[in-house]
Amino acid sequence: MPYITTTDGTEIYYTEQGTGRPVLLSHGWPLSSDAWQVELKLLADAGYRAIAHDRRGHGRSAKTATGNDMDTYAKDLAELVDALDLRDLVLIGHSTGGGEVVRYAARYGNGRVAKIITIGAVPPLMLQTPDNPEGTPIEVFDGIRAGVLADRSQFYQDLAESFFGANREGAQVSQGAKDDFWRQGMLVNLSAAYDCVKAFSETDQTDDLAAIEVPMLIAHGDDDQIVPIAASAEKAAKLVRKGTLKVYPGAPHGIYGAYQEALDADILAFIAE
Repeated sequence: MPYITTTDGTEIYYTEQGTGRPVLLSHGWPLSSDAWQVELKLLADAGYRAIAHDRRGHGRSAKTATGNDMDTYAKDLAELVDALDLRDLVLIGHSTGGGEVVRYAARYGNGRVAKIITIGAVPPLMLQTPDNPEGTPIEVFDGIRAGVLADRSQFYQDLAESFFGANREGAQVSQGAKDDFWRQGMLVNLSAAYDCVKAFSETDQTDDLAAIEVPMLIAHGDDDQIVPIAASAEKAAKLVRKGTLKVYPGAPHGIYGAYQEALDADILAFIAE
C-alpha cells in the first residue's frame, strides 16, 4: 500500500486511480479515504487521476496521538501534494476535509491548486460565539467527546442516523451504509477522534476563505444535521471571491443516494468548466 512519511515521522496512507489531471479528495470525521470509493471510480473513469488519503490517526494512516489539528492536517496534505508533485490540482473536501483543503489552499496551494470543491464543509466556524450566533453550542461538541470516550462503537452507530438523515420520515438509507460509517469510524485512533472534534469545531477559517483566489464550488444539503448550512456554506459563499453556492434541498450531511448522484454530476461539470 502506498504511504508517505511526513517530516514529523507520521505515515500517511493514500490511494489513487486513473491518470490525467489530478483530483485530490479529503474525507470527513471519523471516516477514511474509503468514503470516496464511488468518486474515485467516477473520476478515474472520466479521465482524471483521483487520489484520496487517510488523515493522520484515521483509516490506515499512523495512529498518532499528536498533530490532530487543522494546521497539521493541512501541512500533511501539503507534504502529500509535494511528494506526488501535483499541479493544476482540483481539491475536494467533505466536512472536516473541507476545512483541511481550505486551509491547505490558503497556506500552501498557490501555484498548484486550480479549483476547490467543498461538501458539507465546516468553514468558516462551526462553534457558536457572540460573533457567530448561528453556530453550534460548545455543549454539543462536549457531548461528542464524551460519547467517543464512553463508548465510541455505540456512539458511531448512533451518529450514523443523523449523519445520513436516517432519522427523517421517509428516509431510505441502507443498513449497509450505516454499517460502513461505523466500520470506518472504528479505525480511528481514540486520541485522534477526540482531538479532531476541537479541530473541526473551533478552528476559525474566515481568513482562509478570504485568501482563496481560485474558483470554488460550495455544496451543502439544506437538511444537514451535522454541519448546519447557516453557519457554514451560506457564510463561506460570502467570503470567497469566486465562490458558487449549490444547495441540495432535503440533503443530509452524508453523501448518499440521490444526493450523491446529483452531487457527483455537479462535481464533474465544475471540474470540466
